[in-house]
Amino acid sequence: MNDMISVRGFVASEVKSSTTTRGTATASFRLGTTERRYDRATSTWVDGNTNWYTVQSFRFLAGHVGCSIKKGQRVLVIGRLRLRQWEHEGRVYHVAEIDAESVGHDLMWGSANFTRMNGTSAPADSVPAVEAPGTPDRNNEWDSEGQEIDPPEDESISSTVENPDGTGPLLVNTTTGELVGAGV
Repeated sequence: MNDMISVRGFVASEVKSSTTTRGTATASFRLGTTERRYDRATSTWVDGNTNWYTVQSFRFLAGHVGCSIKKGQRVLVIGRLRLRQWEHEGRVYHVAEIDAESVGHDLMWGSANFTRMNGTSAPADSVPAVEAPGTPDRNNEWDSEGQEIDPPEDESISSTVENPDGTGPLLVNTTTGELVGAGV
């Protein structure tokens, strides 16, 4: 099954970060989605059935998920749904997995501060479109011609994402939000 799915729910487990044998960063967590409905007889909201998914992410998204998503937070996930089954001791088990393409906080439940990654930590397909020739970009914050700009201080904290080369956790620059030394 290779269907796209959008799911809104809560993070039910801590994010598990790891690296494949080929050096690809991965992160996964359990996602629960509970149906809510209004019961007119009791004039209250009641919980319905809960669906459970394992959300898997890879490469750059895995690093961002590992640094940003925490247990208990409300999130939105878009990805490819995979339904798998296996048998163990005569019993058949089923699992729903989502190979995430996008993961973000559900702003219905709170606010977030987005930090765009730059340099080598941003995917190549997220590069902004090039403007037509002859139209200079006057608002380019990186165009410092004639200006002296001091670089931000490098204040880094340890993340829960393991460095693919096995040298410990990656560092996150608290000023820019960029992964420091991410060899992915």
